[in-house]
Amino acid sequence: MPVFEYKGKTLAGAAVSGEIKADNKADLERILRQNRIIVKSISKKAANIEIKFGTGVARLDVSRFTRQFATMIGAGLPMVQCLDILSSQMENKELAKIVVQVKDSVQGGATLSEALARHPKIFDTLYTNMVEAGEVGGALDAILNRLAVYREKADQLIRKVKGAMIYPAVIVVVAAGVTIGMLAFIVPVFAKMFGGLNAELPMPTQVVLIISNFLQDNMMYLTLGGIGLGALFIWWKKTPQGALMWDKILLHMPVIGTLVRKSSVARFTRTLGTLLASGVSILEALEITAKTAGNLVIANAINKSVLAIAEGDTITAPLKETGVFPPMVTQMIAVGEKTGGLDEMLNKIADFYDEEVDEAVTALTSVIEPIIIVFMGVVIGGILIAMYLPMFDIIGKI
Repeated sequence: MPVFEYKGKTLAGAAVSGEIKADNKADLERILRQNRIIVKSISKKAANIEIKFGTGVARLDVSRFTRQFATMIGAGLPMVQCLDILSSQMENKELAKIVVQVKDSVQGGATLSEALARHPKIFDTLYTNMVEAGEVGGALDAILNRLAVYREKADQLIRKVKGAMIYPAVIVVVAAGVTIGMLAFIVPVFAKMFGGLNAELPMPTQVVLIISNFLQDNMMYLTLGGIGLGALFIWWKKTPQGALMWDKILLHMPVIGTLVRKSSVARFTRTLGTLLASGVSILEALEITAKTAGNLVIANAINKSVLAIAEGDTITAPLKETGVFPPMVTQMIAVGEKTGGLDEMLNKIADFYDEEVDEAVTALTSVIEPIIIVFMGVVIGGILIAMYLPMFDIIGKI
């Protein structure tokens, strides 16, 4: 959003000037008129080049803002005052700046959903659509509360999944680091000692020494190759075909696939149920849910159901035909459609799968932890034994 410099005077005749962010000069003039300022001149300020990585705003910051905003609106405070108070009390300065811009847009005549939609990296389509539904239905406080609950539960689900993935990843990295460190720094010490013995070394010792020498001679090439492969993988995963293939691989991986599938189903049902309860139409809700599914296989299945529903089919049949969703999910959705309580049924499914994710996280940890520990023991123990075997032979000969 551009920054404009303005000069003017108040109704009392006092000269005023300053800088304000606005979409255009017309928006700025409206803001100044509402503040009873007579405009003399407006000019666009030259933009400073600023490099940023990411938005600088975490999901938790937005969730906390939503909960506080919902509480204030529910207490009857005017919207502009709520935004003003929240922006002044926020610890995250980036989000505080954005909330100030939202407040300025609302003061300039925009609706809250329009003001939020001007910051799509912070407030996604789901967020703005729910706020718009609340504004149209005159139940903004209830919608904001529902949105706050949704985000809090979604954040909790993300933390569970990330926690399950981070733990084994850290152990693998540590194990790899210890193994490489031993081969690169400790084994060469033994190699020098064995070199002066002029004796034939056992086969396991020879294999370890060969691997150690290869690692030392090609450390730079192996490092560059690893970085190159990592960059290639990241590029491939960002392509449409690569992203779809990776999501398919994740869904079919042992143990991890179960966790990914259950967390995706929980997110889908929670999102769709929250949107339908907020008054968003079924087709629009499904389209938004597909964009926030987090897995392209799930998103494609949802999009196919959108086409089928648009042609007059029920939501259950196309979801069942995709084969992505468990039978229990489609059966409960069918019951929800027949009873007219689809949103409540979807939220019940989401609650059930939240618990399933907890169990999947526990199962993942309990399976991977002993496997990694055994692997570390075999590799590190094997290296140590291979290094001590020649000494055992020497002692035996003595």
